[in-house]
Amino acid sequence: MPASRTRHLRSVAAALALTVAAPATAASATTAASAGTALREVMFVGNNWDGTADVIRSSGDFAKIGRVDVIPDKAQRMAEINADPIKWIYFTAIRNGVGEGHDQFADDMYSTPDGRSVVVSRPSFADVVSIDLATGKINWRFPVAGYRADHMAVSPDGTRVAVSASTANTVHVLDIATGRQLGSFATGDKPHENIFTKDGKYIWNMSIGDVNTSLDDPGWDWTKGDRHITVVDATTYKQVKVIDMRQRLDAIGLKNFSDAVRPAVFSPDESKLYFQVSFFNGFLEYDVAADRITRVKTLPKNPATSEDRTTWVNDSRHHGLSMNPEGTKLCVAGTMDDYATVVDRATLQEGPLVTASKPYWATVSGDGKDCVISESGADQVTAIDFATGEKVTSVPVGDHPQRVRLGHVQADWTGPSGS
Repeated sequence: MPASRTRHLRSVAAALALTVAAPATAASATTAASAGTALREVMFVGNNWDGTADVIRSSGDFAKIGRVDVIPDKAQRMAEINADPIKWIYFTAIRNGVGEGHDQFADDMYSTPDGRSVVVSRPSFADVVSIDLATGKINWRFPVAGYRADHMAVSPDGTRVAVSASTANTVHVLDIATGRQLGSFATGDKPHENIFTKDGKYIWNMSIGDVNTSLDDPGWDWTKGDRHITVVDATTYKQVKVIDMRQRLDAIGLKNFSDAVRPAVFSPDESKLYFQVSFFNGFLEYDVAADRITRVKTLPKNPATSEDRTTWVNDSRHHGLSMNPEGTKLCVAGTMDDYATVVDRATLQEGPLVTASKPYWATVSGDGKDCVISESGADQVTAIDFATGEKVTSVPVGDHPQRVRLGHVQADWTGPSGS
């Protein structure tokens, strides 16, 4: 056999061997299925009170690209709620409680790896839906246990989404393409934030307890419920460990601190967890291996902010935390204090206090240069330079933006057809 033909056959065999040995991720599989359709990185901004998601550029000028209606089935859902007295009671309670007099239609969202759909948790409708970005129609719907859906997280390979069912003390893990439940696990009271570890092996869930009562004095903290971090195996969904921050807080003399862990972010090597807690203007550092709180950062108070805890939205004082890709800077949304600031991770020194109207979330731009916050009180998102701590730009969005997530759409997408 000619040497050139032998080399060719060896090359083909090697290629086949690699194909068999390396399982394709959802992203690579769906990209192949779409015949190489180009994708565009974007940010999805969930406008919770008007039930839309604005899609903006992921960096640079963050200009708006399009908008998605995430409640196209509103009439059908409302008919179901009005026909069921229990559902109606919970729907009304959400409006009058955590919704601050508004319905909550868009809490969290992630796009599918192929950029064709966006998956949205809808608190007032107690469900998760997948919406086709080309048509605006619903692909699938998953009603969560109980009566309210909350924060989500997507696995590193983009194939699974975890959603907190806050009134059922449960997290569902769904196939992002089909909506089929792959598993679920029990949590503390009112599960909130979910985080997949970067290797996809574990899910961390933070439960925050009852944030709607007026028993906000530290002396009544015990009435807020069982709040802890639940860590589970992301394959079996079996509990690996429980971390009760009450014990860790008490150990360093912070007995009057709430143990309700709110937004949290890992360091790049996942050796440290930075997290906010109810009522506190600042954040804490937790050493994962040592299982203890190692540093506490108190941030400035806004003198115009009332010290009456019952006036703080859902027991938050600060709600929103992100870290730049290098792990050198943290970005903090000072929700009730109406500012955001970039903090040096080594020294914990904060930078300029950037004025913002009830900033509710903090994430990282696609290029990693900016922190992006949602200003729920001003209906805009604002970018802050991690390097300087200064404001870069603000972009108008819909009513009460909350979660902001990086995702993808088809390269030529500008909105669903007919929108």
